Amino acid sequence: MMMLNILRAACAAAVVVCFGSAATADNILASRLGALLGQERQAVAIVPDARMAALTSLPPAEERGLATRSGVVYDREFLSAQPQATGGAQWECLAEALYFEARGESVRGIFAVGEVILNRVDSKLFPDTLCSVINQGTGRKYACQFTYTCDGLAETIAEPRAWERVGKVARMLIDGSSRDLTGGATHYHTRAVNPNWARVYPRTAAIGSHYFYRKPVRTASN
Repeated sequence: MMMLNILRAACAAAVVVCFGSAATADNILASRLGALLGQERQAVAIVPDARMAALTSLPPAEERGLATRSGVVYDREFLSAQPQATGGAQWECLAEALYFEARGESVRGIFAVGEVILNRVDSKLFPDTLCSVINQGTGRKYACQFTYTCDGLAETIAEPRAWERVGKVARMLIDGSSRDLTGGATHYHTRAVNPNWARVYPRTAAIGSHYFYRKPVRTASN
């Protein structure tokens, strides 16, 4: 009986030791993991927003070899086959912007500029209508978002065929045509210039005479 009691006490002690060691090991592991994660957070915190956006943003589908299903064929034959476009004030604002900003571009290039404008409408960083986005800053010469609205020149539609093309593109974009050309771009500029913001915004596409960029969005970090 005494021997049995001794054996029971030994087993109980062994259990205590085993569980005590496991708990200690868990605490040590948790402490080390916490320290490592703290170091990772500190390292991430010092990465510039533009670099972080570039590292975490997927390139456009076409650059990744993925097929898109937009139903749009970006050529003039396809566009010519579309019905004559009409619309209200928002359509007219978009058509004018495409005319003055991109009428000399390919069909793909016109759609790309249109994507930027609609992406801005969808963004909380910009006004929420087409006309408001396009006319943002108008009234201050060369301080607006789209130069043609504040360059002091008359906005005259002198090329009817170009107006017809951009009107169709505007109609299709407003009606929900997919936007898969520019990787969610909110900015663009011609290849002839190099604005300061282009040095920090990640470039998402290059189409025709334009480079396209997405404005980085700062995220909260703990």
